[in-house]
Amino acid sequence: MMALWGALRAAGSRLRMGNSPSASMGLSNAATVNEIQETISDNCVVIFSKTTCSYCKMAKKLFQDMNVNYTAVELDMYENGSQFQDILHQMTGGRTVPRVFINGAFIGGATDAQRLHQEGKLLPLVYQCQMRRAKNSDLSCSLP
Repeated sequence: MMALWGALRAAGSRLRMGNSPSASMGLSNAATVNEIQETISDNCVVIFSKTTCSYCKMAKKLFQDMNVNYTAVELDMYENGSQFQDILHQMTGGRTVPRVFINGAFIGGATDAQRLHQEGKLLPLVYQCQMRRAKNSDLSCSLP
């Protein structure tokens, strides 16, 4: 997980916003990196997606069919969605969507998630995150 955050910080320092005048209205790279970082860290399952992407729909349906809550970040609904994709590219090595993260780790796209599910490895990753969060929640509430 620390490697992921290092990649995020490095991405923020290496990437520049586009040359278009509207780019200045978007978030700074550091703010975008922080937003991505917080989203991944605050949720067990995050899917960076686009509303018109069939593979994105496949990934979301996979988690819906398993009754697993997920957070979808629809990049085509954000003014700075392209900036998000640039940073995700730096983090994951790919710019395509969906970009699926479980328990803070990038697992791949829709077909990767589907393969992990068929191999019986996807739900254990989700449960591991849910158990960790439940344990942390219990600890924070058990003050003397």
